[in-house]
Amino acid sequence: MRHLPTPTTRRRVVGSLAAALLCAAGLAAPAVARDTDAPDTAQARAVDGPRLPDGLALTPPMGFNNWNATHCRADFDESMVKGIADIFVQKGLKDAGYEYVNLDDCWALPQRDANGKLVPDPKRFPNGIKAVADYVHSKGLKLGIYTSAGTKTCNTAGFPGGLGHERSDAQQFADWGVDYLKYDNCNNQGVDAKKRYIAMRDALKAASETTGRPIVYSICEWGENKPWEWAADVGHLWRTTGDISDNWGSMLSIMKQNLPLAQHAGPGRWNDPDMLEVGNGGMTATEYRTHFSMWSIMAAPLLIGSDLRKVSPETFDILGNKEVIAVDQDPLGKQGHVVSSTGGRWVVAKEMKDGSRAVALFNETGSAQTVSTTARAVGLPAADGYTLRDLWKHESYNVADTISATVPAHGTVLVRVSADDKWQDKPPAVDLGADGRPLVEAGKAEKLLTKVANRGSTNARDVRVSLAGPSGWGLKATSPTRASALRTGEILGTSWQVTAPRDAKPGTYTLDLKASHRAPGGGRVPLELPLTAQVVVAPPAGDSALSGLPWLSSTNGWGPVEKDTSNGESDAGDGNPITIGGKVYAKGLGVHADSSVEYYAGGACEKLTAQVGVDDEKATKGTVAFQVWADDKLAASTGVLTTADPAQALSADVTGAEVVRLVVTDGGDGIDSDHADWAEPVLGC
Repeated sequence: MRHLPTPTTRRRVVGSLAAALLCAAGLAAPAVARDTDAPDTAQARAVDGPRLPDGLALTPPMGFNNWNATHCRADFDESMVKGIADIFVQKGLKDAGYEYVNLDDCWALPQRDANGKLVPDPKRFPNGIKAVADYVHSKGLKLGIYTSAGTKTCNTAGFPGGLGHERSDAQQFADWGVDYLKYDNCNNQGVDAKKRYIAMRDALKAASETTGRPIVYSICEWGENKPWEWAADVGHLWRTTGDISDNWGSMLSIMKQNLPLAQHAGPGRWNDPDMLEVGNGGMTATEYRTHFSMWSIMAAPLLIGSDLRKVSPETFDILGNKEVIAVDQDPLGKQGHVVSSTGGRWVVAKEMKDGSRAVALFNETGSAQTVSTTARAVGLPAADGYTLRDLWKHESYNVADTISATVPAHGTVLVRVSADDKWQDKPPAVDLGADGRPLVEAGKAEKLLTKVANRGSTNARDVRVSLAGPSGWGLKATSPTRASALRTGEILGTSWQVTAPRDAKPGTYTLDLKASHRAPGGGRVPLELPLTAQVVVAPPAGDSALSGLPWLSSTNGWGPVEKDTSNGESDAGDGNPITIGGKVYAKGLGVHADSSVEYYAGGACEKLTAQVGVDDEKATKGTVAFQVWADDKLAASTGVLTTADPAQALSADVTGAEVVRLVVTDGGDGIDSDHADWAEPVLGC
């Protein structure tokens, strides 16, 4: 089932439902006019038929696509495309490996010409597509284009699709100088996906033979028919998920769907978890670095989805990080695999051609966490020491067997580790971290424990640690802040008393945790970890509706978590009345699996109750499951629920918990498109 965040994706579902209803009624799908020289889809070649020309997309394609930034707005035009090509050259993105400048939907007129040919919109592209391709080629770059494996594309205007016109359209693209085709899945009239995508594969191959122009083929059927199982002989990359959106929940959900598919990727055949959102403004810089890191370790196509004419210098720093790009573009072509994923602490490792391992230490949770693994666990041979390269800090260290870092909330530490004979030339890797997150009531002292741990194979000497915060905050060390030396595995733990001013308003504040140690050459190696302290308000005594209390954090599979309405998937406030099994509830939380919402309980609460279920507006086959966590303990859970189930009563003992967390999973079926409701959730304190 497709996500429904925009009118565009809603139309995709309508097309699929229309075909399904026709079949259910015993009616044939509408006849589709076809090229006279195109192969009959009923007799299309088997998936193991002739492939596209070899040698394309041997590493994941890198480039730009306008859709995430512009959709069909008027500013998607020839000027934009040329401007992006110019920026690729001017900002060093071309040198970093980006080469494709791709047009998405809305580049054509709604009708073909009298000869059945596609016509570029003269307002957007007054000089035609070939002129744009020539300009892009003059910069040493390549041009991509879009259409759909249906009668129309995915936009409401209904631009011409390629179904029935494969040979003509492929030839037209090749004649224009197109180098890349994104082939979508809307308005497909119920025609078998494999047949539709094979028909365009064969058309692209024929066009290549007549023009000498090979075209990279991107299959965009949203993972509905498990293309990773059959598309390696059809296209060069295939979408594994629904559309991405510029928020943490969407990116996280898509990442989790793509990670298990590592075995299917390789040179010329890539899992595609959709385009990058880096720079579009819906996530923090930390979250965007995670986005870029995880797409790179998954050997995903790196297609920039932001308008580079408007983004910040920090966006260019993220997108242009050549050391991270090298992980994505490694010629061995391995997709990173999950080593561990306990408690939201992920380790993903990728084998590199030179024998090293790229390792992503990813923290899914809302507070800083120590994420660890070992050199042996990620596939490295036994050695006395290893060289670890931090790909965001651009610094090298020596490590013993443990690969570890304290990773900020929603952050990723991406490293490259190798067994070599030069590790002793590097300073030891020292990890700076803290236990938990500071949750502070104004005027009340709280304890914070920080740790400086030596993970290297050599001693860390003259270790020092300090903590600073906003004006008026009390920050007092209650144990030593220095150590003359830390041997491998040793830790300097320091206790701090943290007090927010009595007039501090609820919200987040930054504490600067810093440490340093002496390098082998005599200089000091600095370490820094910003900590997010949160000034919180204790919940009132008695029973409180959760939708009336402030949450500590929230993540959602699609769109924001809603208060007292169902999840609307796009913007805050766009939901409908919460309805489960025909009953409407005035109070509650509307979420979208996978989701997590955290509340501060301060050890003063005993019980949480709610009525839970799938909202009636989502009549799908998807499943969900509800959980309540009291700190790190599972306090209550449901079985798997569907739209056929009435609301289920859920009660959890949360006695003594500092934090209560409400979680909804997809129920284990891999479908995360259901709207889950926490109806009438009440916290008793």
